[in-house]
Amino acid sequence: MKPRRLLIYVLCLVVSAMFADAAAAERRVALVVGISAYTNAPTLPNTGNDSKAIAALFKSIGFDVVISRNDLGVVDFKRTVREFLITAENADVAVVYYAGHGIEIGGTNYLIPMDAKLSHDYDVDDEAIALDRIIWALQPVRRLRLILLDACRDNPFAAKLRSASRSPTRGGLAKLDEISADTLVAYAAKAGSISYDGDGVNSPYATALLRHLAEPGVDVRIALGRVRDDVIAMTGGRQEPFIYGSLGGATISLVPQLGATNVAPAALPLAPPPVPAPAPPKPALVNPTPPSAPPAVKAELPKPPLPGQPAPEITDPCVRDEARLARLRANPAPDEITNFQREIACKRLRPQVQRLFESIVSSTALPSDGNAAPQAAPKLQAQNETVRSEDTCTRDMARLLSVRAEPTLEAITKLERELGCERLRSQLRRLRESVAP
Repeated sequence: MKPRRLLIYVLCLVVSAMFADAAAAERRVALVVGISAYTNAPTLPNTGNDSKAIAALFKSIGFDVVISRNDLGVVDFKRTVREFLITAENADVAVVYYAGHGIEIGGTNYLIPMDAKLSHDYDVDDEAIALDRIIWALQPVRRLRLILLDACRDNPFAAKLRSASRSPTRGGLAKLDEISADTLVAYAAKAGSISYDGDGVNSPYATALLRHLAEPGVDVRIALGRVRDDVIAMTGGRQEPFIYGSLGGATISLVPQLGATNVAPAALPLAPPPVPAPAPPKPALVNPTPPSAPPAVKAELPKPPLPGQPAPEITDPCVRDEARLARLRANPAPDEITNFQREIACKRLRPQVQRLFESIVSSTALPSDGNAAPQAAPKLQAQNETVRSEDTCTRDMARLLSVRAEPTLEAITKLERELGCERLRSQLRRLRESVAP
């Protein structure tokens, strides 16, 4: 009976590991928009810096897609929202960050494109982007929909709209009463109040987001609570961020806890083994060697160990590689990242290492005087090509993002011919439809 019980236990752990890998491989996407150079309103000095910093943050923590746009007119803004709707169709986590002017008219919130004039209240539906449009675009997302709005500034169009039938507010956004499940909408300042640009390179709200949003293992609600506390402290109590919406009871973090295995709820009932004999089976499980058991099984041993037993050694390569990746993110060095690309054993982390590598190459390709690239660049670029060939979908997603930035029928047709990742073909087809005459 003991061998049979041991076999059942190992099978349960294998199934749990399969669910854990699926959870860890969830698809995360982000849209970042910053509007600074307004045509018919005062320029906002920090929004461009804020949006670029937030986009870099999402890329550094391994988001699969980060669409970053600045100074969009109304047509381009609406097209970008449509593009993100398509991108978010099969995502588990989607985040939208907007920095710019936002106004409330008749209880409806609007994000203001660069070229909006807003001479009358009925202009807003044609010249602005309703917040409801953004919320609706995220409905296909499966696990978390997060909207971050650094848009609660003074209303620069209030004087023009003062005679409108739908009276606008002087500043701030209206509170949200009805939001779908698994959705959070975070304001830089609570409803009816305004936010500040501050005296630094970034606004107080963006500064706090950069500090707390990507803390490993921290639930997004706790992270936003820490953002609130920081902003109140930085503004002397004049600005208080606010959150609308609700999530379930599970912990949801944008960055998994280092060394933790994120097991899906459906897998939890399979993890506890049948009631085992207290001691005999344990030595065989601490260092099992069955050829069919994947390395993740060793990391899934029950924690903490039974009294009197030593803690099992964690040999899961993903746990080790996650810790190494976290160190490189905190202190990136091109040579160390290149070595890591050759040595990494955890397949699901390779796209994240690749993106970290690309961010370092792009920042070191030219020296400060703008002349020739440093000697290390050719070597890094050669390694970059090697890693890209290992993951066709990562490569094709990068090409698709490049084509989306400046879509032409010629570029789309070429990518369709050369596309190797079939799951991206539907997105490419919709991009063609959006630019077809």
